[in-house]
Amino acid sequence: AARRALEIAAAGRHSLLFIGPPGTGKTMLASRLPTILPELNEEEALEVAALASISSAGFVADKWRQIPFRAPHHSSSSVALVGGGRPPKPGEISLAHHGVLFLDELPEFHRHVLECLREPLESGSITISRAAFQTVFPARFQFMAAMNPCPCGYAGSPTDVCQCSREQIQRYMGKISGPLLDRIDMHVEVPRLSPDVLMTDTVVDDSATVKQRVLAARVQQIERQGKCNTSLTVPEIEANCAMEVSAQRLLQQVMTRFNLSARVYHRIVKVARTIADLEQAALIEEAHVAEAVRYRCLDRTKIVT
Repeated sequence: AARRALEIAAAGRHSLLFIGPPGTGKTMLASRLPTILPELNEEEALEVAALASISSAGFVADKWRQIPFRAPHHSSSSVALVGGGRPPKPGEISLAHHGVLFLDELPEFHRHVLECLREPLESGSITISRAAFQTVFPARFQFMAAMNPCPCGYAGSPTDVCQCSREQIQRYMGKISGPLLDRIDMHVEVPRLSPDVLMTDTVVDDSATVKQRVLAARVQQIERQGKCNTSLTVPEIEANCAMEVSAQRLLQQVMTRFNLSARVYHRIVKVARTIADLEQAALIEEAHVAEAVRYRCLDRTKIVT
């Protein structure tokens, strides 16, 4: 399920949150995302190089046209993430422009640092305002994050005993605001695999094979609407995300049962559109909506019970 979610995220450029106990491969999966993403074009590569050239580290010629993958530590400050200084320099979110920003141990980041992500996730840019200047840096990155389900990491595990109280888990989950979670397209649980599964020779597609499917889905999106599905506006969703009647009925039931916001509704539709693109389907079908709904962890209480 996690590999499938990663492919969908790559195809539609969706943001993705992995939730699971330690040792399940969340960080490894995130690090593989750049290997299945389309290569940077000339214009994107120039923008990435320009941002790197004014950063503290500077531009490295060997990284020309390499997809940025930024993974700041959870002790990073808001300035390190957003940027600043005199003269202003880009932070991690701008250095991830046209690439991936990965935040491991998401609840361990300071809450005010995480709230800085809300603007660029919506607008694709970040504004740094100080008394004497105002600077706007591009920040159109693909956001990925990983977290444990509780402080000890074993809440809901069928094999390990969780040592955390309900109050501790609620405080831990409460470090991430609802508005930020709403802006993450996919919330995917990554369970611990059993020894039988680990010792079985399972045939899985390699990165090159998955990348071809991602590229085919991206081509469909560009030809249809000129952009990735995650960037669709509300009018563009209505124009490009036609559904079968059964799919509409299912989505309406989900909306009513979970009392979803309009933002979550539109994100589910966009993920369903990407799933349909991967299957080369013209209309969003009921199965596509059902799969998109599974990637939302809509019942957040199951993590804390």
